[in-house]
Amino acid sequence: MHRRFIIIGAILGALGVALGAFGAHGLEAILEANGRVDTFETGSRYHIYHSLALLAVAWLSTVYSNKLIQWAGYLFVVGIIFFSGSLYILAIFDIGIMGAIAPIGGTAFIIAWGLLAWVAFQDKPD
Repeated sequence: MHRRFIIIGAILGALGVALGAFGAHGLEAILEANGRVDTFETGSRYHIYHSLALLAVAWLSTVYSNKLIQWAGYLFVVGIIFFSGSLYILAIFDIGIMGAIAPIGGTAFIIAWGLLAWVAFQDKPD
């Protein structure tokens, strides 16, 4: 399981860097015209943070055998897709409804972090 989250985290991390650079250089005029530079930067920042969280999940899955670690990893992926993805779409295409999608991803992030805390509180390392 830890290998899967290393791969997913690394791929999403690389994608986050690429999207951040593309937003800063290739989409600058569009983002400024839409007044959404900050929105794109927020999506990019959370994308990178949670890609790193997936690497932490990979490590924690070697320390704890609790399946909730795995759930946390998948929720981080869901969070990146819904939170960061919706902010990217909102910033680039100025589709307002995407702002209503972001909280789904934010909730996934919060639950994932809560699951990690719960496992550490409840279980002893293997």
